[in-house]
Amino acid sequence: MYLKFGSRPVIVVSSPSAVEECLSSKNDIIFANRPRFLIGKLLGHDYTTMVWADYGPNWKNLRRISAVELLSPSRLQMLSAMRFDEVKSIIKRLSDQGCKHQNVELSSKFFALTYNVIMRMMAGKRYYGEQVGDSEEVKRFQELVRETLRLSDSSNVGDFLPIWRWIGGDKGFQNEMLGLKAKRDKFLEDLLEEHRRLRSDLKFDREEKQTPLIQVLLSLQEAEPEHYTDDVVKGIMWDLFAAGTDTSKSTMEWAMSLLLNNPHVLKKAQEEIDLHVEPGRLLDESDVEKLPYVHSIVMETLRMYPPGPLMIPHEASEECIVGGYNVPRGTMLLVNLWEIENDPNLWNEPTKFVPERFLGLEGTRVGFKLMPFGVGRRKCPGEGLATRVITLTLAALIHCFDWERVGEQMVDMSQQKLGATMHKALPLEAKCRPRKNALNFIDKL
Repeated sequence: MYLKFGSRPVIVVSSPSAVEECLSSKNDIIFANRPRFLIGKLLGHDYTTMVWADYGPNWKNLRRISAVELLSPSRLQMLSAMRFDEVKSIIKRLSDQGCKHQNVELSSKFFALTYNVIMRMMAGKRYYGEQVGDSEEVKRFQELVRETLRLSDSSNVGDFLPIWRWIGGDKGFQNEMLGLKAKRDKFLEDLLEEHRRLRSDLKFDREEKQTPLIQVLLSLQEAEPEHYTDDVVKGIMWDLFAAGTDTSKSTMEWAMSLLLNNPHVLKKAQEEIDLHVEPGRLLDESDVEKLPYVHSIVMETLRMYPPGPLMIPHEASEECIVGGYNVPRGTMLLVNLWEIENDPNLWNEPTKFVPERFLGLEGTRVGFKLMPFGVGRRKCPGEGLATRVITLTLAALIHCFDWERVGEQMVDMSQQKLGATMHKALPLEAKCRPRKNALNFIDKL
């Protein structure tokens, strides 16, 4: 579909073939750029972060650092014990509430878990749990994420009508972003300064896989200061923090909501876990590989409620042809991921929660029908981390607890307005109680 948003030409693609043509074949490099939105200039450090940088040497270097230094499979594997610690922590807290027959609010607990995982990876410390109180730093971060998502979902008229910016029509929006940028920079600078002080007292090995990622970035900065300015380092840090917390938290909340509304799926998943995990211990990441049905639950959740229902916009760096039509240079590309992943012509009964449709499939991609982490050169580099955290957490919750809804009514599946991310309109509450065959090992966690 070809549209005009003000002075900006836009194409919206809503079919697998169109996505493939734009992002994975002859036009993949052409559409690897980002539109020059004001948010990319102000919050993206003048278009230098991995999210907002145009395709080129700077972006390639940032992508390489993320894939090789920060989120490589070997580093993620080395950090599996840390993720397991955080899952054990949420199990213990839920067990305490479940044994007291209390309703449990899961949204905040999922945020706590994902925040601790990414903070321990980045900075080597945690903030939520039995031994640490609800830190003010965590509340600061949660508010920063919330405000970033709000502004990301807001349409800035000046991005589509330049005259609006010239006459100062977007001054209020700009001031909001500048205020948010100052708070985000302060949060990140505090972490950087803390690690610079640690660096003067301790020796860190950049090649050591359990070295905090901030220390890896500081090592790169010392080696190549012209390439790794403070703004570049802060941009990498924020991309990892934001991508590693909010989307994983939302996916787990949607998944548990679906399981509560479909108890037969929950029971089938419990039976699979009981079959493959020996009694007397909590499952771990090595067990998850043997649980195809649990993996299918995650994939079906990502299909029905993709973390980014509209992919971050792309922009054509030169004139090209899509679907037999000429697309001018500078055209913005929007991929309607939600439409593709819920299209009845592509999926049998797409509104139904049917994990079985993914049994026997590997990974989180099904051609160009299922692309929850994007596709092509700008695909999310955090897919490996997100899938590990989401799948392990859900498997552990299914393994340890029997779950039921609060009251007789189905869980409300209403979502907030469609935007950069897809969140439940109402935080999820549920009832849980430890399963009989899990009581012994939960007490030992």
